[in-house]
Amino acid sequence: MDTVPAPPPPFAVHLVTGGGSSPELSLLLRSLDAARIVALDAEWKPRRRGGPVAPAPADDPSPEPAPAPPLFPTVTLLQIACRGGGDDDVCEVFVVDLLTVPLAELWAPLRELFERPDVLKLGFRFKQDLVYLSATFAAALGCDSGFDRVEPFLDVTNVYYYLKGHDRQKRLPKETKSLATICEELLNVSLSKYGEKILLTGSDSKPRNSRRKEKKKLSTDARCKDKVDLSTEWQGPPPWDPSIGGDGYPKFLCDVMIEGLAKHLRCVGIDAAVPSSKKPEPRELLNQTYKEGRILLTRDVKLLRYQYLASNQVYRVKSLLKHDQLAEVINVFELKISEDKLMSRCTKCNGSFIQKPLTIEEAIEASKGFQVIPSCLFNRNLEFWKCTDCNQLYWEGTQYHNAVQKFTSLCNISD
Repeated sequence: MDTVPAPPPPFAVHLVTGGGSSPELSLLLRSLDAARIVALDAEWKPRRRGGPVAPAPADDPSPEPAPAPPLFPTVTLLQIACRGGGDDDVCEVFVVDLLTVPLAELWAPLRELFERPDVLKLGFRFKQDLVYLSATFAAALGCDSGFDRVEPFLDVTNVYYYLKGHDRQKRLPKETKSLATICEELLNVSLSKYGEKILLTGSDSKPRNSRRKEKKKLSTDARCKDKVDLSTEWQGPPPWDPSIGGDGYPKFLCDVMIEGLAKHLRCVGIDAAVPSSKKPEPRELLNQTYKEGRILLTRDVKLLRYQYLASNQVYRVKSLLKHDQLAEVINVFELKISEDKLMSRCTKCNGSFIQKPLTIEEAIEASKGFQVIPSCLFNRNLEFWKCTDCNQLYWEGTQYHNAVQKFTSLCNISD
C-alpha cells in the first residue's frame, strides 16, 4: 500500500536587505561558501506589452528621445536555499531583495557559486531566470557583470520524470508539469504564489481616483481576503523556537491596528513591540519583524499578501476585542503565562524593570521633571519599580492589584 510522504519540516526564512553590515547578508555569503547543494529561483515584476507612445509637444522642435525600455525585466527577488555538506547538514533559506541589496556585493559570490564544480545547483526552468538575472546585474554594474553559465545544474523537471520511471532514451514531453503539481505529487506539499504576485505587481501601482475604479478595487480586495483567509492559518515554528536557533522567549510586533493588544501582552509579561513610525510601510514592518526575530500580529488583510516573504512570521488576529485577542494569541502560540510574569514589563514602552526596587525617596528623586508621584503614597511602605528604557515609575497600588486580578482571570492562572 502506497503511503503519502509527510510534508518536510518548515525552515527559517531569512529576508536579506541592506549592505555589508546586514547580518542576513553575512549569513547568506557564509552559507553560499559552505553549501554543497543550492536551489535557486528568480522573480520579477510582470510587464505589460504594448501601449501607445505619447507624441512630442508641438512647440518643442528638438525633444530628447525617451529612454528605451530594458530588453529584459529587472529581477527584484532572488530566492536561495542552501544545504551544507557537513555532518550537521544545515539548511538555510533566503529571500534576497535585489532592490535594496547592493548588487556589487553579490556579483562575485554568485558568479563563483555558479561556476564551482563541487556545488550542485538546482532549479526549475532556470534558464530564463539566468538570462534575466544576468541582464539585471549587467545593467547595474556593466556589460561584463552578467552570468553566462551555471555548472553543474539539475532541473527539477528531470528529477520528476526520473522518479516517475520515464524512459531516459526518449525525449521529455513538451508540456511539462508545473512546479506546484510536481511538489503536490512527490512531496504532498501545496505551493501558492499568490502572496508573491501581489508583492511584485502591487508594490508601485498607480492610485485610482475614479469611483468606478475604487469600487472595483474594493471588490478585488474582498476576493483577495477570501483567498488569503483560506491559506494563512499559523504554520510555525515561531522564530524564537530553540529547534531553529531561537532563544525560547516569545516576541511580537503589533501593527497600529492592534496596539491595545500590545499593552495587554506586556501586562502578562510578553515582549510586544509596536512599529517605530506611526504610518509604517509593509516593508518597514517586515524588516523590523525579521531583524528583531518577532511575529507580526495584524488585522490588516493586505499585510497577509506579503506572507510569501514571512510565512512563519505573520499572523492575522481574528478576534475584535482586546481580551479575546489576548486569549487567541496565547492559545495559538501556546504561550506559558504565570503569575510571576504579570505586570513584569513596562506597558508604556515594552521595556523591563530594574532588578532592585526604589524607596520612596529614590522614586521622588528619579521622577523629577517628567512624572508626579501622588503625595498620598509618601507615608506608605511601598516599593517602586523603574523602567530601564523610558524611566517610567510603577508601584503596587490599587491599579496594580486590579490589573493582576483581571489578567489572572483572563489567563486562567490558578493559585
